Amino acid sequence: MKMLINVAETVVADALRGMAVAHPELVVDVENRVVVRRDAPVAGKVALISGGGSGHEPLHGGFVGPGMLDAACPGEVFTSPVPDQMVRAAAAVDSGAGVLFLVKNYTGDVLNFRMAAELAEDEGVTVASVLVDDDVAVTDSTFTAGRRGTGATLFVEKIAGAAAEEGAPLERVEAVARQVVGASRSFGVALAACTTPAKGSPTFDLPSGQLELGVGIHGEPGRERRAMMTSREIAEVTVDAVVDDLRPELPVLVLVNGAGATPLLELYGFAAEVHRRLADREVAVARTLVGDYVTSLDMAGASVTLCQVDDELLRLWDAPVQTAGLRWGR
Repeated sequence: MKMLINVAETVVADALRGMAVAHPELVVDVENRVVVRRDAPVAGKVALISGGGSGHEPLHGGFVGPGMLDAACPGEVFTSPVPDQMVRAAAAVDSGAGVLFLVKNYTGDVLNFRMAAELAEDEGVTVASVLVDDDVAVTDSTFTAGRRGTGATLFVEKIAGAAAEEGAPLERVEAVARQVVGASRSFGVALAACTTPAKGSPTFDLPSGQLELGVGIHGEPGRERRAMMTSREIAEVTVDAVVDDLRPELPVLVLVNGAGATPLLELYGFAAEVHRRLADREVAVARTLVGDYVTSLDMAGASVTLCQVDDELLRLWDAPVQTAGLRWGR
C-alpha cells in the first residue's frame, strides 16, 4: 500500500506538526499530544475536552476552537489517548468554571478518561463526563460495552460547545450534551476496508463485490454483509435502521459522513437518496451536513447520523463556530 508518510512510528507526531503550521490559532503540543485553542483558558467558560485514537480526522483536533472544543487529545492510530494527556489538557483550559469530558464509547477511551477525571479532580479541577453511544448497528462490539460512539460526537461537540461559548454553567452544558446523545443515532456502511500505517494492508477482509452494513469506525463488524447495492438501496437500509431506532418526532439534523476515501461526488448523491428516504418515512429535516468529519483513515463508505432537535438545540447548532474542520457564522 502506498501512503504519504515517513514511517509508521511517527505518523501522528508528523500530522500534529503539520496541524501546528497550518493553524496558528491552535497551540499544538506535539510531544505531549494535546491540541488547545490559543485563547484558552477563557475566563468564566466551561471547557470542553474530547479525544480518541488518531485516524478519524478532523475528529477531534480539527474541532478545537471557538464554538466547539477547548482541547483535544489524540492517541496513536485507533488507540485511546492516555490519562496524562487529558490531565494536561484540563490544566491548560480550565478557567475555574469546570471541564466537560466528551467520551466516545470505546473501552480504552472510557477507562482512560475516567482515570483522568479522578486525577484532574485531585488537582482541584471540577470534571463532568458524557458518554457518546449512538451507533444502532450493534449493542456490543469488540471495543465497547454497549453501543459504539460515532458520528453523533460531532453533534455533541458542536451543540454543547455553543452552550459553553455562551457562558452556560457546567450543569447546563452537561445536560445539553446528554440531550444531544439521547436524540442521536448513527449507522455506517463500508465499501472497502481501511489500512493502518502500522499494518500496511487492509485491516479486515471485505471481498470485491460485497459491502459491510453497520461497520464500526475501526472496521469492527456490523450487522451483515451483502452484495454491492446502489446508493438508493444503501440509503434505504441505513435510514431505516436509524429511524426505526430513533423514532423522531421533531425535525432532524442530518450528517452524511464520508469514511475517508469516498469522494464528495458520491456523498452528495448519497445525501440526495438519504433525503428521499427520510421524506418517505415522513421525517422532517432541519439542517444537512455532508463531508468527511468522522473518518476511518482510507475506508471507502459512509455513515448517516440523525439528531432530532427542538428550537433551542437548533439555535445552538446554528451558533458561530471557528475550527479547522467546521466553521460558519461571524
